[in-house]
Amino acid sequence: MLAAAQAAHNHTLSRFRSGLAVTNKLTEGFDPVTEADREAETAVRAVIESHFPDHAIIGEEWDDKPSQSPYSWVIDPIDGTRAFISGVPVWGTLIGLMNNGHAFAGLMAQPFTGEMWIGIDGATDFIHAGQTVRAQTSSVTKLSQARASTTSPDLFDGLYYGSWNAIRDAVLQVRYGLDCYAYCLLASGHIDLVVEAGLKNVDIAPLVPIIEGAGGRVSTWDGGRAEKGGTCVAAATPQLHEEALDLLRRAMLD
Repeated sequence: MLAAAQAAHNHTLSRFRSGLAVTNKLTEGFDPVTEADREAETAVRAVIESHFPDHAIIGEEWDDKPSQSPYSWVIDPIDGTRAFISGVPVWGTLIGLMNNGHAFAGLMAQPFTGEMWIGIDGATDFIHAGQTVRAQTSSVTKLSQARASTTSPDLFDGLYYGSWNAIRDAVLQVRYGLDCYAYCLLASGHIDLVVEAGLKNVDIAPLVPIIEGAGGRVSTWDGGRAEKGGTCVAAATPQLHEEALDLLRRAMLD
């Protein structure tokens, strides 16, 4: 994962705040992609295939590589492309490894700030400025005390609108626009709750081991595993996770 992250770094950092061209993937709406996204994923895939040629690969920008192996790598070369093209350093390279659909290793690298979080088999390390420390979520157990985040309130248009409003009104404060960085700040104890909807598998699967390894809980809104994406709630403690789930479920019924 470290080698793959470095390979991505070689294609992303030099293009950050460079005014590079942006392509819209959608005919309606806006889903940006840049040459940095595509070339970084190509580089990450090359590293993985050189070490594990029989493993499956699931990526954001290129077609999935199927395999009979129980192991599959999940890649988002630039999670937060909107932040990337806006010059905001909350994007990151996500690389995860799953066994039969269960993520047990994950990495988020933010090369501009020089930060990296790595979760493997129940422990998460935060690496910065040559120092490695064990990441640990906060001890917050109540929504009323929680510092919450979501990428955008637009994620909750329609069916989920009331549920997000209930969370927003219940927590201490909300910060928007942090993409994958929010989950890593949760792992390090600076944010207590992240609630989102409409996620892809590449958006969340690599972050699951980081959150869980730091002591947090993460699931879909119905309490299932989060690796496939969709709705997501990540919390610093089991108690906060359960209170958030309960509020989300009740709001969906109203």
